[in-house]
Amino acid sequence: MISIQKSALLTLLITSASIFAADKTLSTGTINVISSTPLPSIGLPLDIIPSNIQVINRGDLKNQAGVTIADFAANNLQGVTINETQGNPFQPDVSFRGYSASPLDGNPQGISVYLDGVRINEPFGDTVRWDLIPSFAIQGMQLVPGSNPLFGLNTLGGAISIQTKSGRTNPGGAIEISGGSWGRKNASAEYGGISKDGSVDYYLGVNYLDEDGWRKFSPTTVKQTFGKLGWQNESTKIDLTYLNANNDLIGNGIVPQEMMTAFGREAIYTRPDQTRNFLNQFTLNLSHWINNDVMLSANTYYRRSNRNTINGDVNGDFEDGHACEGAAGDDNRQCESVMNRTRTRQNSYGIQAQLAFNQDLLGKKNQFIVGTGYDRSVVRFSQTQEFGEFFDATRAPSALTGFADQTVNLKGKTETWHMLATDTLSMSDLVHINAAARYNHTKVKNTDFLAGTLFHYEDDGNPHSHGNAGGNHTFNRINPSVGLTLTPNQNITMFGSYSESSRAPSTIELGCADKANPCLLPNAMASDPPLKQVVAKTYEAGLRGKLTESIRWSASTYQAVNHNDIQFIFSGQTSHGYFDNVGRTKRQGLDLGLGGSLDKLTWNANYSYIDATYDSNLSFVSASNIAKDGVNKINVVKGNRLAGIPEHQFKVRMQYQVVPELALGANLIAYSSAYMMGNENNISQGSIGSGKTPGYAIVNLDTQYNFGKTGWKAFAKAINVFDKDYSTVGRLGENHFDAAGSFDDNASRSAMVSPGAPRAGWIGLRYEFGGAEKKD
Repeated sequence: MISIQKSALLTLLITSASIFAADKTLSTGTINVISSTPLPSIGLPLDIIPSNIQVINRGDLKNQAGVTIADFAANNLQGVTINETQGNPFQPDVSFRGYSASPLDGNPQGISVYLDGVRINEPFGDTVRWDLIPSFAIQGMQLVPGSNPLFGLNTLGGAISIQTKSGRTNPGGAIEISGGSWGRKNASAEYGGISKDGSVDYYLGVNYLDEDGWRKFSPTTVKQTFGKLGWQNESTKIDLTYLNANNDLIGNGIVPQEMMTAFGREAIYTRPDQTRNFLNQFTLNLSHWINNDVMLSANTYYRRSNRNTINGDVNGDFEDGHACEGAAGDDNRQCESVMNRTRTRQNSYGIQAQLAFNQDLLGKKNQFIVGTGYDRSVVRFSQTQEFGEFFDATRAPSALTGFADQTVNLKGKTETWHMLATDTLSMSDLVHINAAARYNHTKVKNTDFLAGTLFHYEDDGNPHSHGNAGGNHTFNRINPSVGLTLTPNQNITMFGSYSESSRAPSTIELGCADKANPCLLPNAMASDPPLKQVVAKTYEAGLRGKLTESIRWSASTYQAVNHNDIQFIFSGQTSHGYFDNVGRTKRQGLDLGLGGSLDKLTWNANYSYIDATYDSNLSFVSASNIAKDGVNKINVVKGNRLAGIPEHQFKVRMQYQVVPELALGANLIAYSSAYMMGNENNISQGSIGSGKTPGYAIVNLDTQYNFGKTGWKAFAKAINVFDKDYSTVGRLGENHFDAAGSFDDNASRSAMVSPGAPRAGWIGLRYEFGGAEKKD
């Protein structure tokens, strides 16, 4: 490890204590500093990290104006895919190496996401609400692959660590407006600065977006506010941040392919599908040099996240004669539609601290970190159903009964204590050894306020009591990792690692885990026998380096196996199921990257191969699979591919600086086909197609023009410029509407897909004033 003098260490603290990774020029030269934990620390040179970490800085984001952080990752990073299951650009299902960071409750999650050192996976289902992350305020981001135990629970396939701007990194102000396709109107403003004595810095930014959406009845409003107040002296830095979001999102989800043929790609299935997200988050971060070689880092946070949803759906019990009993007061009356409403209230807080020691061990350069932390969350989730007699012309439930039956009223409390330690020992300038471990102790307590009070109807036509979704559960585990890095010269690095991480079952999974009391997620929850925590074990090896001073490359291969993976399983009742540990799933693959610059041209090319398969036999619910038995069960065998994960992906980014003021950029993104959900046995095809979503390739363009030194900049971007018809994800399902769009009692098998956005474009202006932003 490179020796750094105290003055250089203080410079690093002052300029980047809140930054996870950045190139910093110190008295010893340029060092790419990487923190090995979510909290800021002394940092390690990237060349001795046994992992293929992908780093995004502010300059990268500025070069592709007008994109969200999820968009940028999908366009540029190895192994990243977006499935637009919700049909809304601010509700993407982000996948990395076949592991998901999704906003959908009940989806298997496998990526942890941190904002300024605070884990922001929601406690109810470990979900990630991407619309709550203020893209305008991001200073940098790192994608850490593998089951890195230092990033805590849910880091099965990787971790994303995001850092925000401050007045020190972004002095001055900016105003930006843009608009274009889909009636989109976007405006943002930000201002940052430093006090005269240099001890205080401040930053405040706001963003407002409103659009009609490109699909029918799909408007969206996003409102975000972010602020940061900092103080520092020669050895200490403190930052207090505040984040507020108040968003109204309409995402009308998947639609039968035959309806798109009849009504166009903007068609929807049923409506409304509205999600309203509200967030208040406070974070206090501290970094303090105890002496030249010891650094203390800590943070504490409070996070209140509320969510309300309204979903108009087909009543799955329409044909059983009991759909409207009690609700309408007439046992003979049938209802074809239902309006589901949910209400989620989540309060979370926590504290964590660590000490980093940059001291020699037995005459060898060494960095040792030890830390601990505590997180607690309280969740209240409730759901109601109100039946409607029919669907109106827009396919929204109509003639509602006026009686809303409460189907879920659940409270979940989760507490997690952890301790961690990691050590990086440089045996020489060539050989570097890393070892780490983290102990997690998690308690989950669910309380079902409706236990024994609700009833459902089974095939015998008689009412049966729902089970109790309450219960107390405890999960403990020590997750280790070990890695070796070889750096024979400055042009090549070789590395290999083994790591383990775990995910405790979430409140939503424990609330629907009893085979004897299945649920139709998310309509109801039942009793909860204990589930085992999911454990991921990952092997990774790779190389990275430079072909020339201007061309860099990377190659890595990996195998990740989930043990006791949790899936939603067939129960024996039509369309019902429960969460259960199903054995093993496996993800293995290859990532290749090449990039550089040539005169005025900069470019990057990435290829990823992902082989994601089941490693155990199990059964699923699928009413439309041709291989189903009489009760909608399909049998999955070891080796079947996981749904929704394309095997191949290829990405190219090129940017040409025509003149100093004008830059032109282009992205090519290509994915191979992927099996649809409901086709986990990889068999279904024929009358509803191949059982796959076809592969596709799209091209996006962007440009920026700077008006000299005036502070003004114009920018534009266009997506899917060749107007490719494509779908990002699919599901085998049942279509309850005929060719004219009217409700049909006899459901037909259908391939339902989430269509990708058509060609669209936006233009904008940005004015910067009051100070030049420091280079990244």
